[in-house]
Amino acid sequence: MALIEVISEEIKKAMLARDKVRLEALRGIKKELLEAKTARGAADELTDEAAVAILQKMVKQRKESAEIYTAQNRPDLADTEMEQMKVIQQFLPAQLTAEELTAIIKEIIAETGASSVKEMGRVMGIATKRVAGRAEGRAVSEKVRELLS
Repeated sequence: MALIEVISEEIKKAMLARDKVRLEALRGIKKELLEAKTARGAADELTDEAAVAILQKMVKQRKESAEIYTAQNRPDLADTEMEQMKVIQQFLPAQLTAEELTAIIKEIIAETGASSVKEMGRVMGIATKRVAGRAEGRAVSEKVRELLS
């Protein structure tokens, strides 16, 4: 079953359960996926990789919004954003632990023969493809920089 169909089913369940936060988050996901699917120049079918990228972007947006609301002393809005973020994360692949990420990056460094921060771009290119959807770009970048220093 395609992700958009799963989301539609989850929307029905959230409506029946009268779960406002989950329903709002799921509707947001469906909206973003439909927009990506029907965008000008887009293929008629949305790939799983594209859907995961959209969900990651949504998680990042919710996290940033929650940080802003917290800084502005609006915990009510920050809590809502965090709850929506948790709902969106349920549809993402399991995230890598710090140890798993380190092991993958060490393996890539060994494959490429990189030995300094100057070769970070080559390692990042391979690493972002290999851990796509399972680790944030910022975390990958920090770990690569740490291991090459």
